[in-house]
Amino acid sequence: MPAQTRTERTAERHGVTAVAAHARRSRRIADHMVRVTLAHPDFADAVRFPYHGPDHLVRLFLPGPTGALNLPRSSAGWWKEVQAMDEADRPRVRNYTVRRIDRGLGEIDVDFVLHMDNAGPAAAWAAQVRPGDEIGVLSDRAGYAPPAGARSLLLVADETAQPALAAVIESLPADVRALAVLEYKPGTAPELPARPGVECVHLHPSPGAAPGEAALAHLEPRDLGALDYAWISGESTLATSVRRHLVTGRGMDKDRVFFCGYWKQGVAH
Repeated sequence: MPAQTRTERTAERHGVTAVAAHARRSRRIADHMVRVTLAHPDFADAVRFPYHGPDHLVRLFLPGPTGALNLPRSSAGWWKEVQAMDEADRPRVRNYTVRRIDRGLGEIDVDFVLHMDNAGPAAAWAAQVRPGDEIGVLSDRAGYAPPAGARSLLLVADETAQPALAAVIESLPADVRALAVLEYKPGTAPELPARPGVECVHLHPSPGAAPGEAALAHLEPRDLGALDYAWISGESTLATSVRRHLVTGRGMDKDRVFFCGYWKQGVAH
């Protein structure tokens, strides 16, 4: 029997299931980014929809080829349930982070990066979403977990992880200093919160550059001092290359470096 995924273990532990949320509103927040506010009664309940931190991950279930939204009903083994569905009815599953949660209103905000052709199912859905449109949501987990007493942080992200990066910055205590590096294509202009003690660096990669190349070019010559913790999220190559630089190149304890590949270049999302 296949091992459970991390999401399945999280869902089983909390007894959470996928819910059919509806879009309450959407708005363009940057050239290539749209924020969709989703609503469901479970979002008001910390037990039925647990939220673990500023980079909290949700699984989104997009309608399948027939246009119907079919959701798994179980908390454990939901992925096997999805795989057992007829291909025409099977939802497409994508990972996104929660930009904002409002328990009182039963809402979450999810930011979607749009593409020129919006070939991916999530980008295509977000580009044409209307109030009342349904999408499946399953609460998962968060990765950001600096050790107690951490006061010096490095935060690195690309535009797909910008919502999580912004939420992390907003969550920082006043006595924490951080360098936040955001790599994104020219024109997207995602916003980052201004916060005392946080230096925000916006980088545009050169045409044809590999993901993470601009971030590494900025970090390699810098004196970063003694870092207590690093959080790196975005395209897979960016996440792994910056982690390698910190652990192998700078001797940082790997247990103090969290990295997560949200997507992989060349794969529609």
